[in-house]
Amino acid sequence: MFDYTKSILERVSFDPILFCKELEKAIKTLLPYEMEQLREWLFNFIIEKPELQQCVLRVNP
Repeated sequence: MFDYTKSILERVSFDPILFCKELEKAIKTLLPYEMEQLREWLFNFIIEKPELQQCVLRVNP
């Protein structure tokens, strides 16, 4: 499920609002260990896309 979520987030990363919505869906459906993977991937991904940083606040523990 993590790989599917990651591919969706990559596809919608052009729109910060849509990205945030998809991220919220992912938070509800992923298992705890997948959330940790998502958190790590997300921090690396947003380095190149600073406009998405507002969404990361929802993932921080």
